[in-house]
Amino acid sequence: MAELNARGGRRRRTRNEMNMVPFIDVMLVLLIIFMVSAPLMPTGVVDLPSVGSAKQAPDRVVEVVLEEEDRVKLRVDNKDLDTMPVSELSERVKALQADNANGPDGVPVIISARKDVRYEAVIKVMDRLKKAGVARVGLSVRTTGG
Repeated sequence: MAELNARGGRRRRTRNEMNMVPFIDVMLVLLIIFMVSAPLMPTGVVDLPSVGSAKQAPDRVVEVVLEEEDRVKLRVDNKDLDTMPVSELSERVKALQADNANGPDGVPVIISARKDVRYEAVIKVMDRLKKAGVARVGLSVRTTGG
């Protein structure tokens, strides 16, 4: 209720509201500037690594096939050797690399996995092999569809 002052008039009330119209005007102007300038911005080019080809295929290849998140199948020269838990993998791979005449660096280890295995599990296997000191660990790449 409005109070009366000494002269008998009504007291003027102050408005405690912010005027939002200038802010909305500024926002609309900024929106128009971004809409006009967005197509003019240069697009980023991502330089992806490519699959290289070696001059000569290695004589012996150890392949680790990740079938489940905690079970792997070990292949040497496309022949299945054994299925084992991931915890036993690094010792077995190191033993297979040590048997080679060219030393551990002469036998690359390739990790492949089924489609339904999580990428995190693949990286854990790769990390476990690297921490165990296994040399030349890589990922299998399928170059054709299917």
